[in-house]
Amino acid sequence: MSLFLQIAIVVAGIIVGIFIAYAIIGKIKKLVHRNTDLSVGLEVMRLISLPFIFLVVLITGSMLLPATGLLDNVAFDTSIGLGIIYTIVIAWLIIKALGGLKLYVLEKYDISTKDNLKARKIHTQLSVLERMLIAIVVIISIGIILMTIPQIRKVGVSLLASAGIAGIIIGFAAQRSIALILAGFQIAITQPIRLEDAVIVEGEWGWIEEITLTYVVIRIWDKRRLIVPITYFIEKPFQNWTRTSADIMGTVFIHVDYGFPVGEMRKKLTEILENSDLWDRKVNVLQVTDSNDRTLELRALVSASNSPKAWDLRVHVREELIRFVQDEYPQFLPKGRINLTERSDQKIKE
Repeated sequence: MSLFLQIAIVVAGIIVGIFIAYAIIGKIKKLVHRNTDLSVGLEVMRLISLPFIFLVVLITGSMLLPATGLLDNVAFDTSIGLGIIYTIVIAWLIIKALGGLKLYVLEKYDISTKDNLKARKIHTQLSVLERMLIAIVVIISIGIILMTIPQIRKVGVSLLASAGIAGIIIGFAAQRSIALILAGFQIAITQPIRLEDAVIVEGEWGWIEEITLTYVVIRIWDKRRLIVPITYFIEKPFQNWTRTSADIMGTVFIHVDYGFPVGEMRKKLTEILENSDLWDRKVNVLQVTDSNDRTLELRALVSASNSPKAWDLRVHVREELIRFVQDEYPQFLPKGRINLTERSDQKIKE
């Protein structure tokens, strides 16, 4: 068989393999489109198409090359190279398939809705588990590639005989990293935090923006980002304002003089809330929560459907209540008092 004919057979086989791959992808695309949104289906297929085509071409080529005899005169062992390429392509396909599966599942859970507790739970679990599975796939693939090369495999076997002390040293060195990964797995299962939870960490108010295997990104209200190790949420106390529901309550404190008519402010608070689209019409409370020698402390308790709206509602209510006191009852603004009776009596005696 001539060299030209051998090459032509391999090229023709690869082309046929590509057509087969596109046919299979088309069938999968129809199945995905039937069960999900068109844009999500296209994104899923975009992720897995290229590695799948590479895998089909690799299978076709590895079958035809030995049959045509093109590799008979090659000096090195091609099975090692093919094994490494197979491992890389399969790992690539698995990683992309995990991303596509994540997109396919998350399309049914919209995190932007008001009542998004379940959606945030699913998003958090899948995001953390995807990263863990990708890390496992990469580690296993590297191990398979190293074991495929005979020279490295022989070195590895000889090293295993004297790896006791080295294993202990590596174990101590990797203790922190292992703890971080286990903490990430624990958070994915127990979920003390979820994506877009409103939390207070280290005195900072913010929202959980990203959860990785080793750290968590918190989006602070002023657009800063607070990065904390993931073990923080296992080992230290923190506040989660949306642990069981996306609904959140906010407080506004106003200080007034003792003569202030509290009932009038209750009416005003109700009026403010009823005229605001931020209020979810669930909580509307005004109470005297404290007093000292100078003022009364009034606390307005209000609620909103999510933490950003609760923040805006608190700011709005505070501004309106202060304006109400200034305009309607300026005489009851906080003031200081000085008792001059004793000094006046002393002046009279003198």
